Parts: sequence; structure tokens; C-alpha cells
Amino acid sequence: MSIRIRGLVLCAVLLLMPACLTAGELRPPQSILVLDQSDLRGSFYYEVFSALRAAVNADGRSHITLYTESLDLSRFKGEAYEESLRKHLQVKYRTTPIGVIVAIGAATLQHVLNWRAELWPDAPVVFTMVNERDLAALSLARLKPSPAMTGSLIRVRLSDQITAARAIVPDLDRIVLIGDAWSNQVLFGSWQDEIPNVTAGLQVEEIVGRTMTEIRERVSRLDDRSAIIYTAVYSDGEGAHYPPGVGLGLIAEKANRPIIVASETLIERGGIGGFVLLPSEIGRDAASRALRVLDGEAPARIPIAALPDAVKPIFNWRQMKKWGVEESALPDGSEIRFRDPSLWEQYRWQSIAIGAALLVQAMLISGLLQERHKRNDAEAEARNRMTELAHVNRQSAAGELSSSIAHELNQPLGAILTNTETAELILHSPSPDLAEIREILADIKRDDLRASEVISRLKSFLKRVPFEIRTIDVNCTMNEVFEFLSVQANSRNVALYLESLPGELKVSGDSVQLQQVILNLMVNGMDAMASMPYGKALIGKTEIDGRGKAIISISDSGPGIPADKLNQIFDPFFTTKQKGMGVGLSIARTIVQAHKGRIWAENQTGGGAVFRIALPLAQPS
Repeated sequence: MSIRIRGLVLCAVLLLMPACLTAGELRPPQSILVLDQSDLRGSFYYEVFSALRAAVNADGRSHITLYTESLDLSRFKGEAYEESLRKHLQVKYRTTPIGVIVAIGAATLQHVLNWRAELWPDAPVVFTMVNERDLAALSLARLKPSPAMTGSLIRVRLSDQITAARAIVPDLDRIVLIGDAWSNQVLFGSWQDEIPNVTAGLQVEEIVGRTMTEIRERVSRLDDRSAIIYTAVYSDGEGAHYPPGVGLGLIAEKANRPIIVASETLIERGGIGGFVLLPSEIGRDAASRALRVLDGEAPARIPIAALPDAVKPIFNWRQMKKWGVEESALPDGSEIRFRDPSLWEQYRWQSIAIGAALLVQAMLISGLLQERHKRNDAEAEARNRMTELAHVNRQSAAGELSSSIAHELNQPLGAILTNTETAELILHSPSPDLAEIREILADIKRDDLRASEVISRLKSFLKRVPFEIRTIDVNCTMNEVFEFLSVQANSRNVALYLESLPGELKVSGDSVQLQQVILNLMVNGMDAMASMPYGKALIGKTEIDGRGKAIISISDSGPGIPADKLNQIFDPFFTTKQKGMGVGLSIARTIVQAHKGRIWAENQTGGGAVFRIALPLAQPS
């Protein structure tokens, strides 16, 4: 049984071997020979080859060898040259298997069909850059395409370029056709046949096959209703040859009308655009057909067809601006190249960075403003609290000074009562002395003004007013406080001395609150000397120091301040008095700081303490 099975397997292998060999033999060599009728150094044909090569390399199969030859038929012609090309190719590729030939251009295809039987008898052919007219001409020349050939037909119509010209020049009256002689045109030779059918109502001026000197001279004096349609100029007609892009650049330098072009690679060289050939689409299509053939697909099964994606309306934004063409006037589906980028497009990341910085800055500013607002509110609240506390402190001081105030009021009031009684007695006499009565009335008026002044000072001292900065005279403020406390000092056997700087000493501040500070310091000085039997003196002084500050000093002849307490006496609720609350000096420091000043205490060498206040001088208005 096993011998029988092995025999059947052996027969099956023998039967399958010819089929496998046949399939391997039929698979084309994995190589492509690209024959280009122009020069690959030209931008258009280079783009075609680049797209073809990129598509082949991206196929992903095992390595495909790519060969390329530039026949340069646009510059060199004649039987001798063509024979030299044939021999060159025959010798070069005698032992090189070619899987498929890609012929670019009608002239190349014609030579391939002529040479194929001799040079590449088994190689399929893929053609491109051929139009229907070229294909028909091959048939008339008895070079009818064989089943081993496929390709794409390129349709570039003069009528499309005239449509573009009408969009560029709305009142178009004349088209000027510029290029090499029609017989030398690769794809545009058929335009000569189109002219009678597509130019109705237009004047047609043909500048074809002319020297570059003549072309440049004629395009410089066209009328305003003209448009130039450019195909390709390969030479100046005087022996110099160059790519069509260079020729276009020379023409554009002199042209006084927009130039319609038929190739994508010419748009940047001075053309405004038009219905242009896309070399990348042509190269990709040729590569696709060649790869299908290398996969074993018969060329006859890949139909010869037009390549609609090879032509597209594309325009140059800079040229549009130069000739005043609006985007809305262009044909539907138009693409615009070289558009000047907007500021956002040109500086996108810089704009984002600046915007982010501005946003962060705005947030910081907003936060700082909010903090400033909160701080101002807090400062206003602190000032209100300070004002309230100072008001309470003034009321407390007024209570302590009530006996002195009452004594100061009793003196003028008692004098007024005595003078009134005396005047009544004089009036009851038989012959009143009117001169004496007049003197009595003057005394009454003087005493009344004195009492009124005492009450006014007390009212001003006790009234509750908001903190208000004004320009005040420190000498005047000191004098008012010293007068206010004169009775209190006299009752406590304290001698008051005031040494004021001559003239005015102006600072910016609140008069009432500065009076309170001075009053607190003076009352504290009197309290400090309360236990002394004699030699009690309180000295006030105003001066200007070397830094331009107004200095107020209140010194006493008491025992001074313990050295270990000097740094604490301004702290809230710290006091050396038995019945003190410890808020007077704290309030005094708060008021001085609100005036942007400084207060400190020192012990004098000869005994006693001195309190000094430094305030900035008022700026002259």
C-alpha cells in the first residue's frame, strides 16, 4: 500500500513540474527601461521620472531595477543621430533582460515600435505623453500598436487655455500663441488644428518658430485686451538651446500681458497659470501600468485610455496680484499656488507664544490689580479702624483732661459773670459811667471768645473725621497742642517750652491725628514726671535734619525709660502705667507710619526721655 502511495505522489510531482517551469518562464524580468524623448535635466520630464521612480520604489515587492535613457530628440534629429541611438541601445542592453519599456513622448514611442523587434522582441511597452493625434499618426505610419502595448493618452486642449485666458482678461480680444514650430511641439502640435474651431470672435497672433529676440520685442507692445498662451520654446533660433522654463523667464521679463502656460513646472517661472499638465500624475500612472505588467498582467488587458487627472487649472497668486485678477474670476476647481501667507500662517507659533505670553501677562496684571484692590480695601479698612481707635483714644484723653478743660472754661465764664454783675451795679447808679461799661463789655467779649476758642479746640479734637492728607504747618500744630495742654501742665506744675523752627515747617498729613500723637506724647511725659516734687519740664522742638525730614521732638525731665523696655513701648497693650491700656503709643506709631514717617524713643544723657518723629516734607505745589 505504501509503495502505491509513493508512486502516485511521484507521478503528481512529475506532472506539476512543467506547469511550474512554464509559470516561472512566463514571468517578466523585474526591470524597467524608461526612454524619455527629452532631457531629464528639464524640470517637467524630471518630475515625471521622479514620480515614476517613487511609485516603483514604494511598491513593496522585491527589488525592481530601473534603467533610464534620455534620447534628447527635441535638440537632435536626423537619421544618423537616430541610428546612433539604436546602436547605443543595442550594445548597452544586449545582455540585459528588460521586463517592460516605458516610452515617454510620441517620438520615443515611434522609435520603440521601430526598434522593438530587433532590440527587445519580448518586452511589453507602456507609453505616456502621447495624445490621440499622435497615436493615429503611428497607425498611418504602419506602426499600429501591438497587443503587447498599453498606455495613457494626454489631452491638453487649446480651448481650455482660452477659457483660462478669458478668466484672466475679461474683455479678451486677442490671443498670442508662442512656442517652437508646431512640428516640434510634443503635445501641442494639435492646437494648430484647433485654432479655427475655438477662437471665434478672437484675433489670433502666432509667434511660433521665431527667434527669442523677435519674441521678446513683440510681447513688449501688446494691447491691453491680449493674453499670451505659451507652449514651449527650446532654443533662441540662433544656436542656443535651453529648457522651456528658461525660455519662459526670458519672455516674461519683457511681456506686458499675462502669460497662460500649459505645464505645472512653468507656473513659478513667470506664468500666471492655466489648465496645466501635472508631471507627477503622468509619472505615477506610467509606473502603475508598468507594475501591473511586471505582475504578469497582459498589456492587452490594460486598456489604453485618457488620463483625466493629468490636467488641472492651477494659477500663480503673485501673478494674479500683478495683473489684478480676482480669485472669483477663475474657472471652477482652480488651485492657487504661491499665495502670500497671512500673518497667522507665517508666524503661527510666534503668534501663539506671544498670545500665551499676553494671556499670562493679562492674568498676572488682573491678579495684581485684584491684589492691589484688596490691599487698598485693607488699607482703607485699616485707616478706618485707626481713625476709630484714635477717636476713642482722643475721647479717653479728653476724659483725663476734663478737669483741666473745665478749669480753662471756668476762668472766662467766671470773668464774664463778674463783669456782668459789675455792669448791673453801675447801671443802677444815678449817673452810670458809660466809658467803664464800655470797658466791661469789651472784657466780656474777650472772655467769651476765649471760652469759644476752648470749646472749638475741644470739638475739633474730639470730632470723628476720616484720615485726610493735607499740607499742614507742624509749628502751628505744635503750638495748638501746647496751648491746649497749658492749663493741664500748670495744674501739674509742669513747665512747657516750645522751640519752633522759624517760619513754616510744612508736611503732608492729617492735622487732627498729628495733634493726637503730640498730645499723647506730652501727656505721657507729664505722667512720667508725676512723682517728681519739682523740676518738671516738657520741651517741644521742631527742626529739619540733614536728610530733609521734619523732626518733632518731645522731651521730659523724668526718670526716663528702662533700657530693656525701649523696644517694646510701641507694642500694642504694652504699658508702664498702673492704669494704662497700652494703646496710646501703638496708635501714635500707626498714625506716624500712615504719614510715611517714623517714631522712636531715646533716653537723654542728662536724664529724662525724648520721643522723636520724622516726617517727609511736603512737596512744593
